[in-house]
Amino acid sequence: MSNKALFAQRRDGRTAALQYLYSWSLNRPAHLGEDLRVFFQNLQIADNKPREHYAFGEELIHGVIEHCDEIDGRIRGLAKNWDFERIARIDLAILRLAIFEMVFRNDIPPVVSINEAIDLSKQFSNADAKRFINGILDKLKDQLGRDARKVT
Repeated sequence: MSNKALFAQRRDGRTAALQYLYSWSLNRPAHLGEDLRVFFQNLQIADNKPREHYAFGEELIHGVIEHCDEIDGRIRGLAKNWDFERIARIDLAILRLAIFEMVFRNDIPPVVSINEAIDLSKQFSNADAKRFINGILDKLKDQLGRDARKVT
């Protein structure tokens, strides 16, 4: 697979993960596996792409859900002067996704996760969201103790 095709597939995966995590934050399903099956089945019908196309997104979904308490703790610590409950759900989903990548996925440079989060905020949130999201993620980047432009 070419780099361009891999980039497009990862972007589709992130978009799908964001959409699912936003929905999950509003209404957590009783059976995650079944809910994901239906979600990806509907996505396949809409986009005419096989479920395997979204494998990266599914990894992100599982990772965010597994580490959600820790990720939310980081958001609370980084979002000074912000009431966690007042963060827009879409922005929270974007932050959770990017923070999972930055903290738990050493195969993705942090600046890539930040740039992707900003792009998602431009597409799915309001105009002011990108500054808020960038501020939180930039603070986290400085705390990671690794080169923000390299994989480790």
